[in-house]
Amino acid sequence: MIKAIIFDMDDTLYKEYDFVFGGFKAVSLYLSEKYKLSENDVYKKILDIFYREGRGKIFNRIIDIYNLKEDINNLIDKYRFYKPKIELYDDAEEVLNWCKENNIKTGIITDGMSAVQWSKIKALKLEEKVDKIIVTDDFGREFWKPHTRAYKEMIKYFGIDGEEAIYVGDNPNKDFIGAKKLHYNTVRIIREEGDHMNTKSSEDHGVDKMIKSLRALTKEKETSDEKIYYGVDRK
Repeated sequence: MIKAIIFDMDDTLYKEYDFVFGGFKAVSLYLSEKYKLSENDVYKKILDIFYREGRGKIFNRIIDIYNLKEDINNLIDKYRFYKPKIELYDDAEEVLNWCKENNIKTGIITDGMSAVQWSKIKALKLEEKVDKIIVTDDFGREFWKPHTRAYKEMIKYFGIDGEEAIYVGDNPNKDFIGAKKLHYNTVRIIREEGDHMNTKSSEDHGVDKMIKSLRALTKEKETSDEKIYYGVDRK
């Protein structure tokens, strides 16, 4: 019987690009005010670099384009530490409520810089909606997924075995490795947008099921031999 559903956060419970683009806007505003530039023009250039080259060197390129005497680390901080305006996906809000109504415990295991991830958590009001949250960076960078520590801590907190939990994530290269080692049931969410919607991995590291909406977790089992994670057993 499934007793807990544990979620990844970025691109699983909310659209990470909303956070990313908000950070780009924060940097654009900062540069426009400091250097008397057009905020809209800076933002457009940032987006152009993002879509052509990815996130890696955006701020370096902006500094070069405008010939600015600016510390790159300062821009990174402006990007990371602005106050985000982000919202849960509709299906995430629904499933978290459904879990509460059906006495299924909920948790989050998320990677990323601790202060940034907790800022997102607070913006999404997840502390009010989820029973246990683990930001792996609070343990140290070496304990980010796929390390098993967070997965162990989660089932220990709930007093359950791995077989009684589901882990739901989007990145097959790290989300399910530690979970599978502890015998979690695993579900990969593949949304229309996100960094990992097209990410391929050998057999998705043994992921049990792939879904397009978290609502699939609430479906009733159709046959007695269908796997438990398709529709959570609420007995």
